[in-house]
Amino acid sequence: MNSISNTRHQLLQLSYIRTITIFGQCALLLYLFFILQVDLNFWFSAFALLAMALLNLMTLYRLKSSLPLTQLEFFFQLSADIVFYGCLLYQVGGVSNPFSALLLMPLIISATALPKSFTWLTGLLVATCYTLLLRHYVPITLPDTGHQHQAQALLNLHMFGMWINFILTAALIAWFIVDIRDSLQEKEQSLNKAREGNLHNQQLLSLATMAAGTAHEMGTPLATMRVLLHEMRLDNPNDSPLQEDLITLQNQVQNCSDRLQHLAESVREEQNESHLIPADQFLNELLDRWVLLRPTAQFDDPEFNNKSYPTIFSSIPLQQAFINLLNNAADASPEPLRIWTELQEDNMLFKIHDQGPGIPLDQAEEIGKPFVTTKGKGLGIGLFLSASALNSYGGQVNLFNHPDGGTLTEISLPIDSQENHDG
Repeated sequence: MNSISNTRHQLLQLSYIRTITIFGQCALLLYLFFILQVDLNFWFSAFALLAMALLNLMTLYRLKSSLPLTQLEFFFQLSADIVFYGCLLYQVGGVSNPFSALLLMPLIISATALPKSFTWLTGLLVATCYTLLLRHYVPITLPDTGHQHQAQALLNLHMFGMWINFILTAALIAWFIVDIRDSLQEKEQSLNKAREGNLHNQQLLSLATMAAGTAHEMGTPLATMRVLLHEMRLDNPNDSPLQEDLITLQNQVQNCSDRLQHLAESVREEQNESHLIPADQFLNELLDRWVLLRPTAQFDDPEFNNKSYPTIFSSIPLQQAFINLLNNAADASPEPLRIWTELQEDNMLFKIHDQGPGIPLDQAEEIGKPFVTTKGKGLGIGLFLSASALNSYGGQVNLFNHPDGGTLTEISLPIDSQENHDG
């Protein structure tokens, strides 16, 4: 929430306080004039309240405008309130009126919403108005009934007014300050979220820079390996076991070259490769590709628990994110992985259960951060990059310790919104 929108919010709160004040003062004037029959200039006070109500209506209309609301304009609104309160108090006893504490309300609002200079000006106006009301006011006089209890009646009226004023002022201050606190907390949460997002983007940028440098440096070694493997196949045409191993190595080198080529592509080209496919087809194609990249991978046949599958987005970054998570699970598990799917409202869940040691409790909160790994040989960036890729498509990944041992990796991807709407 920026300063302009925050000032608009505070002005809206001020209009609410004005509304309560107007109704309260109207009730007080009617009580004094018609019930206690106090001698006062009723029409002058009514005019001041009418002017205050008109300003309040203009303020509400102003809040609907798209024009920016400045702090100077908010200061003039508070100044107008001070003038109106002074006019009302002038007619009903000045500072001897228990409701003279209303003059502090604009100062409190200014202190919580405006800079120091405006707050000092508001304090000066409040002090000036209070000083004038010490000498210039219309005293409250009850009608002469011929009894000697007028002073006691005035004291009782003053004490009752002080009680009403204290209750209303405490309620208004509590409500306003709580609202200010909530606004500050919301602003602080937004700032913290922005800082986390900025840190996340900086980490991704650092990894992308390192990846670009690594891709450039690995081009030459891969080309050398490709030539040597080709020559080894030509030199040993009759050795069938060796030929099979060399073909596997050639496929691995080609896959590495393809990955480096994808790193060199632009983001737009990767987005153009995104397309919608059924979730079961996405998983089957992904596992076929994973087997090609990791021939030693072991997993049970995937379990498809739905009769029909919605469509989800498929792209190179998403596929790579899944492969990173499958590799992590396979590295940890001596047993075949269990893979299955579930449909949950607007999301498709892909679950991977490995039989590894699980997530250490002392590292549970750090999992997913860059360069944090539970594997001695890991770099600690696979899960971080996978989570970032999934987040960019509205998905997420969560890791849990499974009750039967090992780790449960839960990947959530949103289904196609148009299809979900049609269904």
